[in-house]
Order: sequence, then structure tokens, then C-alpha cells
Amino acid sequence: MTRVFNFSAGPAALPEPVLRQAAEEMLDWHGAGCGVMEMSHRGKEFTSIIEQAEADFRELLAIPSNYRVLFLQGGATQQFAQIPMNLLNGGSADYLVTGSWSKKAYGEAQHVAGALGGAARLAGSAEADGFTRLLRADELDLDANASYLHLCTNETIHGVELGEADQLPASAVPLVADMSSHILSRPIDVSRFGLIYAGAQKNIGPSGLVIVIVRDDLLGRAAAATPAVMDYKVMAEHGSMLNTPPTYAIYIAGLVFQWLKAQGGVAAMEAANVAKASLLYDFLDASEFYENRVARDSRSRMNIPFLLRDEALNDAFLAGAKAAALTQLKGHKSVGGMRASIYNAMPLAGVQALVDYMRDFAARNG
Repeated sequence: MTRVFNFSAGPAALPEPVLRQAAEEMLDWHGAGCGVMEMSHRGKEFTSIIEQAEADFRELLAIPSNYRVLFLQGGATQQFAQIPMNLLNGGSADYLVTGSWSKKAYGEAQHVAGALGGAARLAGSAEADGFTRLLRADELDLDANASYLHLCTNETIHGVELGEADQLPASAVPLVADMSSHILSRPIDVSRFGLIYAGAQKNIGPSGLVIVIVRDDLLGRAAAATPAVMDYKVMAEHGSMLNTPPTYAIYIAGLVFQWLKAQGGVAAMEAANVAKASLLYDFLDASEFYENRVARDSRSRMNIPFLLRDEALNDAFLAGAKAAALTQLKGHKSVGGMRASIYNAMPLAGVQALVDYMRDFAARNG
């Protein structure tokens, strides 16, 4: 069997050692006589899995003790509604829109806030520039009395990343961050945020799981109409198991966390990610055949969109890439062109193979 270099934005590639271990344990997890998908989430076997996964995740991100880690269902998109249901508390929330996902989050918050008697407020948008850059401090219109300020720290579709500490907006209200597509790719100071959430299918594990990191003081604020299964406080009190959690996804996430620790942790992954991103961006910047339109100080290390200057060659480029075992490079339909998602599980060799192919394709078609 030959595995491809999978550049999918999500569900994305998983580390091969994780997949091999999961395959070995499929029928019998550690002598339990059954696989993880078959065992009770209330039993001691799965309890040990979720407890170890949380401990490893906390260690990787140095999560302070006054934060809860929740393993929830529904993906990050469900959090677009669940966050205002839990944190709005009859007030107003600020939203920064820097790409498709933060725009969706803002739209859903408007809908939910209207039903709850609160408000979601646009505090800044980069849409006029095609979501090709981060917002400057002088473009922000922040409410000092907002219940929270929501932002997306890595826009998967447009390839814009808010990664450095000094790029975070200066605000005294709780920061709420969608980190779905770059969590665990670089160190973060969790204490700067009130709540962080991340869909698993980029850097953590299978789709269907979302991890929420929420500060203790933000629990217990849910609107009265919030279902118990969507109330952060209730889920925290039940160890994420008020209902049956996505057990297999949590198990795979736990294996990924162990793999990350074996690689040297988040700091080591950041060094690897810088090397991969630099390799591809340096090639794009030197090319007259391809282009990346994202401002250099706003570029994502995880999701790199690029265009062929002659778009008539797009189909030929993708067909040739597939033949070279380089898959899932087609850009999002709202942006067009190409996109290489180079999450933690993508090795440097995969990015090198992509650059070699792009160089060869340009030479044959330039």
C-alpha cells in the first residue's frame, strides 16, 4: 500500500504511527477483549482513556488549573451557537471577522443573540480586502462592556493566521477564540483567553469531536433556555459525559497527544511547522507562475492558498498532482485556486514533494 501526501484542510491527515496503533488495538484494547468503539463510556477502561487524554492535552498546552477541558460533540460550528448561549448573558458580544469561519460565527451569533434578547456586534472586518490580511488595531471598534470578544486565530479557507501574542487585540473582556485549524501547532498562552475551542479534524483527530477550554469564572452563565447538554457548566460537572461522548474520536485524540509528546511537544512542532511553511512560501514568493495574495505578516503556517497565474491550467495541475500522490490541493470553492494544508501530521518530505512537483509543472507549462 502506498499512502499519499494528503493536503486536505479537514478531515485531515493523521500521524501514521497513530493509525497503526489504532489498527493494532481495533479488536482488543489493552486486553479488554473489545475495541474502544464497543466499550462503555462509564467503564474503567474508557474512563482511563479520557482522563489520560485530558492530562496530556493539559500538559501540551500548559493549561492552568482554573480552566476546564470539555470533550464535546457537534464540531466547532455548533460552538458558534453554543458560545452565545453560554456567555452572552443578556448582553452584547463583539466579533472580529477575518475570514469565512469568523463570518459564519458572527452570523450565527446574531441569530442566537436575537432569540436571547442580546446582541452580536461587528467590531471589525477585513472582508473589503478579500480576507487577505489581519485587522489593524486602529480598525477595531471594541466595546469595553462586551460579554466577550470573539475571533478566529487561523482562517482555514483564506490562510490568515493571528499567531503572535502581540497580534491579539488589547481588550479587557474575555477573549473567545476559534483555534480549530492551528491548535497544538505552536505554543499559546491559554491564560490570555476566556475560552478556546477547536474542532478535532485538523490537528487533533477525527471529525465530530470539539474540545473546549473554558475558564472557571465563565461557567454558570448560560441562558435559561440552554439545553443541559449544551451548558458548559453542566458538561464540566459531568466530566464531559452527561451523555455518551464521541468515545472513539477521544481515543484517537489521546493517541495524537501521546505522539505529539514523543515528538518533543508543541515547541518542537512549531519548529517543524515553521520549516514546512517557509519552504512553500519561499518557493511561492520567488515564482512568477504561482502567487499567494495574503499579506506576509498575516500568513498562516497551516493553510497556504495559492493561485496559478494562468487559471486555465488548474485542472491539469490537480490531475498531475494526484498522479504524483499529492492529493486534496483544490482550493475552497469560495476562493478558488489551490490550498495546501500542512498540519502537524504532514512531514517536511510531503511539502518538499509538493514544491518539486510545482517547480516541474511550471517548467513544463510556463
